[in-house]
Amino acid sequence: MRQTRNAKGQTGLLFFPAFDWAITPTHPEREERLLYTRDQIFEEGVMDLPQIKEFFPQIAPLKDIARVHFHIPDIRSRLTDAHRIAAGSAILLADEIIKGHIRNGFSIVRPPGHHAMTVVHGNRGFCDLNNEAVMVESIRKKYGIRKVAIVDTDVHHGDGTQNIFWNDPDVLFISFHQDGRTLYPGTGFKNECGGPLAWGRTLNIPLHPQTTDIGILYVLENLVLPVLEDFQPEFVVNSAGQDNHYTDPLANMGFSAQGYARLNDLLKPDIAVLEGGYSIQTALPYVNLALIMAMAEIDYTHLIEPGPPAPHQEAPENMDYLRKLVYELREIYAQHEEKTANFRAESLRLNRQWFQQRKYIYYDTDSIQEQQERALRICQCCAGWQTFDSFAQKDVLSPCSIYAVSVPLYACADCQKEAYAEYRRACEEEAEHYDFIYWQDKVHDQYKRFDCTKEQESSLVEDS
Repeated sequence: MRQTRNAKGQTGLLFFPAFDWAITPTHPEREERLLYTRDQIFEEGVMDLPQIKEFFPQIAPLKDIARVHFHIPDIRSRLTDAHRIAAGSAILLADEIIKGHIRNGFSIVRPPGHHAMTVVHGNRGFCDLNNEAVMVESIRKKYGIRKVAIVDTDVHHGDGTQNIFWNDPDVLFISFHQDGRTLYPGTGFKNECGGPLAWGRTLNIPLHPQTTDIGILYVLENLVLPVLEDFQPEFVVNSAGQDNHYTDPLANMGFSAQGYARLNDLLKPDIAVLEGGYSIQTALPYVNLALIMAMAEIDYTHLIEPGPPAPHQEAPENMDYLRKLVYELREIYAQHEEKTANFRAESLRLNRQWFQQRKYIYYDTDSIQEQQERALRICQCCAGWQTFDSFAQKDVLSPCSIYAVSVPLYACADCQKEAYAEYRRACEEEAEHYDFIYWQDKVHDQYKRFDCTKEQESSLVEDS
């Protein structure tokens, strides 16, 4: 059950604009996204208010990253310090919140992360490292927190976060986003509900273009908040993309700064972590300010972004769609216990031990194509363990094939033994088919890589 840690405490703010990281100098994902926000906040005197406490960035340990991702070939060669600092800063604020030093916090950092999946061959959707997932798994490991809810309000579907927690029944992932038929990454439909032992723990809310504050807040009040009340998370995360705004150049939605403030006022996240938002010089600083004011319980009713007025009417046909969508998603969520019990019973009857999924993943930023087979070991006692068989290449000269074994934090003893036996078997019998074989043991915090060419095993987290 979610605890009230410091109900009257301060709101923590942390800025990290990542001056030394950019895809290109003129790319929308650049340092100015945060610099204009920082200027706005200082101009308004927000940092001088007693409700606000500023924190400074820290770098994430390698172990916290290896607990979530398989970076190919390894963390150090795939990530910059900027990536690790963005994730580490979210961890720092979460630590402060759980210890009761602050009430809540907003990590205003870049690079963003919610498109980074479990296996990472390169950058996709501007993301190499999933900041929220790294932070969530860090606090679960350190503090024994089990149930976490992540509400993603970015206009783009948080496909990376969904992928990471797909088979985890203790993490509820809810994503508001523009319909994937009209926007990158082309996913996030209502039938994407989670793995067979975590059915209903992923809820996708594909919104029609031009959906306004009225429609989004209707979904929040009639779906998201009731589901959170039932799920009873111990920690709530807002994966805070600000590109649902009506002026954002990369999307086609109708949300306003007031709408974002109201959403966070109602949601009351423990932490917000910045994702997208590309109306850099105009709306974005005001939307970020709206979140800060709502989280710090500062009156935001007079906050209005510059530019044309926000749309204030929702099309009747869109409200009909949203009512139907809310009803269907509440039904999906309510079926969790029944669906998982039936799947386990049927698997036992059929002696089915594995559930496999194949998918094609395109890394748009780095032009990498990946073919992946993911397998879940079906367990009658826990959420099971997983394997990932992945082949990726950017061109004919750079193919890479990997195999990975992952043990979740709350795996039973039998699953822990089985998974390790599979890792050893793969190293001994399958090395000729792969470049690298990875071991991810969240229970014992052990993370290894076997280099199949050199026939050499090494730790992924030395000097972390």
